Amino acid sequence: MTKFRLCLLVLALVTVVSMGLAQGQKKKSAPMHTIHVMVTPDELKWGPAPPSLPPGAELAVLSGDPSKAGAMFSIRAKFPAGYKVPPHWHPNDENVVVISGTMMFGAGSKFDEAAMHDYPAGSFALMPRAMRHFAMAKEESVVQIYGTGPFAINYVNSADDPRKAK
Repeated sequence: MTKFRLCLLVLALVTVVSMGLAQGQKKKSAPMHTIHVMVTPDELKWGPAPPSLPPGAELAVLSGDPSKAGAMFSIRAKFPAGYKVPPHWHPNDENVVVISGTMMFGAGSKFDEAAMHDYPAGSFALMPRAMRHFAMAKEESVVQIYGTGPFAINYVNSADDPRKAK
């Protein structure tokens, strides 16, 4: 009887340890935000930009959720020639890669085209969180913006905010 109880005890311990190891492996599985994303330009689903941007821009979400706090995201924005984004700032860093066309960026709280610099396709710009800046598309341009959400636009002058337009 003692050998029988010892065998049961060993079997129970092996079962418990095996279940614990299996659960530990499940906890180490990749989180949902690490799914593989591959998109060609013709597969992008373009739509109107959110109301926080002046009318005329288009936007496509590549990955993530730009509105979710702490979530990584990548989006593309398409601007017509002459499109302007008045002075604004973001609560998080804004990383911008110019995919096509030429964008112009300037720093400060007042839109000043003479103070802007040209950034042709292939250029990169980083606007740290809370940095006041403004932008203009010199020609039709596409940019890729990525970072950590939420991606929010706060205008320096509330009269520039298209969400408050009558």
